[in-house]
Amino acid sequence: MSGTLPGPYRMSRRSLLSGAAALAATGFLSACGPNTSDDDGGGDGSGGWSFTDDRGEKVTLESTPKRIAGLNDAIASLWNYGIVPVASFGYTGLDADVNFDGKDTSKVTEVGATYGEINLVRLEAQKPDLIITHAYPEDASGKVDPKKPLYGFKDLKQQEDAAKIAPIVALAMTGSADKVVQRTTEFAKSLGADQQLLTEKKREYDSARDRLREAASSGLTVMAVAAYETDGVHIAKAEDDPALRSYTELGLKYPDPGGDAYYWRQVAWENITDFRTDVVLYSLRAMSGDEMLKQPTFANLPAAEAKQVYPWEFSAMDYVAQAATINRLAENLEGSRRVV
Repeated sequence: MSGTLPGPYRMSRRSLLSGAAALAATGFLSACGPNTSDDDGGGDGSGGWSFTDDRGEKVTLESTPKRIAGLNDAIASLWNYGIVPVASFGYTGLDADVNFDGKDTSKVTEVGATYGEINLVRLEAQKPDLIITHAYPEDASGKVDPKKPLYGFKDLKQQEDAAKIAPIVALAMTGSADKVVQRTTEFAKSLGADQQLLTEKKREYDSARDRLREAASSGLTVMAVAAYETDGVHIAKAEDDPALRSYTELGLKYPDPGGDAYYWRQVAWENITDFRTDVVLYSLRAMSGDEMLKQPTFANLPAAEAKQVYPWEFSAMDYVAQAATINRLAENLEGSRRVV
């Protein structure tokens, strides 16, 4: 999703950032689990295609699916790998999603531009072979509830009706982003993504990660937040966010904000001064950095006084999108200094 946290994290994308009321996710295996397609081409060696998703469900088709519909976040990754989708649904329209910048979105039929609102008639009219979406965990265990709808669907009934149109593949947004990216790439490869392109983009992705690793070696501390004028500041927990977790694996220092809640530590504006880091990253779907600086307590933070307040981007889980986001983060860190 463009410019915000990933999330089931139901405080992030749904209630917090998008305001959608649906619950997230189904499936029970993590993105770094043992689920794989049957072979490198996703087929069974006789012209068929199959893929076991992160719910442990195996989808089998007579041939490799060509007409793909799905959640904005997921189809953005496929598009970055040369696979143009036929239909999309999500929390916003494609034109408002930075993951589709530079892409001819007129090629894609939007069947839903608000979370949980999917026009199934329009979806069926596109005759998709397959629907791709994500599954999110409900708590720090990293597991997701199979009794809840997959991400993007209003409820199980809507999901079941969509599954009558085309089989659904769910990729789990758990663990480290690096593992989720690998899993997304594996799925794209099963659909026939060009191996030379994947190799090239993997090289660029690895280079971006090396750059962030070097930037992180300065010892800067960072926290990522979604702030609201009347609701205070929600500090994300790196362990629960795939992208933030992957940054800490590269050496970025991200102090644990504490608290018992999953994914977020919510604090009042008057208490934000207790959380001092060199850098603050702000969600693009909450208050902007400039708006946050109008709050006196936030303005007194060392990071704010040093003007080291930068966007916190959520980008699609593929080599292309992640490389761009990681490079921008590394550039911001390269221009920052330790102030706490």
